[in-house]
Amino acid sequence: MTIWEMLAVFAAGISAGTINTIVGSGTLITFPVLLATGLPPVTATVSNALGLIPGSISGAIGYRAELTGQRSRVLRLSIAAAIGGLSGAVLLLMLPSTAFETIVPVLVALALVLVILQPRITKAVQRRRDRKGTPTNPDGGPLLFVGLMLASVYGGYFTAAQGIIYLALMGMLLDDTLQRLNATKNILAAVVNSIAAVFFLFVADFDWTAVALIAVGSAIGGQLGAKIGRRLPPTALRALIVVVGTFAIIQLLLR
Repeated sequence: MTIWEMLAVFAAGISAGTINTIVGSGTLITFPVLLATGLPPVTATVSNALGLIPGSISGAIGYRAELTGQRSRVLRLSIAAAIGGLSGAVLLLMLPSTAFETIVPVLVALALVLVILQPRITKAVQRRRDRKGTPTNPDGGPLLFVGLMLASVYGGYFTAAQGIIYLALMGMLLDDTLQRLNATKNILAAVVNSIAAVFFLFVADFDWTAVALIAVGSAIGGQLGAKIGRRLPPTALRALIVVVGTFAIIQLLLR
């Protein structure tokens, strides 16, 4: 890489770490930049996955206050994320690069609709539970476990916009604030990236310069994202998710 390419990758890492912590979809920033430096798509994908791990961890640390009391939930859902992430990493090396291109924009669009409707859906579900006397499952039950596992398959494959899908699923099935769900989302993203990266270490080629630049940049961005995201009220955070998600759909359709 030239010095200017290195600076571009580093800046993309900061931006991706910031947006991933607040919403998700940071890969839509780093991935095109890595391709522009001349990296092959698979090398860019695996280098990006490894480089974004420090950003996810940094964001989770920044959201540590919102993680209080979520230990059991995070551990259970992390199992789903790990299974799905490993499956997606395997599929990346087995399937053609176009395998997810048709379905992913549809999934992201559906996730955005669910994020927008989440307050109404949550109230409707709560009223139904109250009528039937059914207690709220603090972990979301089997439906959330399976849903997050399937979303993590995509996350292990490409990662772009997986955070939006996570937030949509958890927002529907968990009775909790959006900020606390966002904190959980950061942990799950770190699990998916980590399990996929460990697998890639044995079977794929990395560009270690890109990995290092994105790692440092995303770690800085994770802290920035936590400071910004934790100050956003639920309505503003939901609006930001919709804006970023819409941009993600456009980017995915134009690829």
